[in-house]
Amino acid sequence: MKKIIILNCSPRKNFNTAKLLKEAQRGAESIGAETEYIDLYNINFKGCLSCFACQRKGSTTEGICAVRDELKPILERCLNSDAILLGTPVYFSYPTGVFRCFLERLMFPNHTYMIDRENGGLKRRLDKTIPTGVIFTMNCPEELAKNINYNIILDENIKSLNHIMGYSEALYSYDTTQFADFSKYNCDLFDEQHKKEVQATQFPIDMKNAFEFSKRLLSMNK
Repeated sequence: MKKIIILNCSPRKNFNTAKLLKEAQRGAESIGAETEYIDLYNINFKGCLSCFACQRKGSTTEGICAVRDELKPILERCLNSDAILLGTPVYFSYPTGVFRCFLERLMFPNHTYMIDRENGGLKRRLDKTIPTGVIFTMNCPEELAKNINYNIILDENIKSLNHIMGYSEALYSYDTTQFADFSKYNCDLFDEQHKKEVQATQFPIDMKNAFEFSKRLLSMNK
């Protein structure tokens, strides 16, 4: 049985990002996969401490961060999984800090400073591919997001994951609604009616895409 680890990197446990990730979880379970869903904001951990234990000659960390905290066993399960799926909202052009902290701890121990003299670039530490996907959610409409280079900024995360984990792709959910009740907040930037229309028409499409996303990731690990 294949297993996918699903990591919610949003502080909100039942809003846009979480809804898409839970739909992705349903998609994976629909093909018989084992799933593990984790709210990373519940986990006590920090980003890379730059101790370089994983890069020392003779290191026995085997791709797992040497820091012993609540994240360590999760990292171990991730490296033993068949796919990893993360979800994060976009705040001020970037994923959440928790998302970046997790990526540092996942990727750096599996990164090398060794040149691949046969193929060029840097050698990969992992001898297998763990397909890794990221769902990015944002209040920004798609056209504006592209005009202000969100795709360039966010895709840098995908490029790094692609190199380290062997394969990565992103799913974008644009123009999401930020508040369940706009009347409670100081906000005239968004048109509430427009947001409701997008939530009713586009978000269901995003949910279907998320359902298929996890299935596609798992199918790539044969």
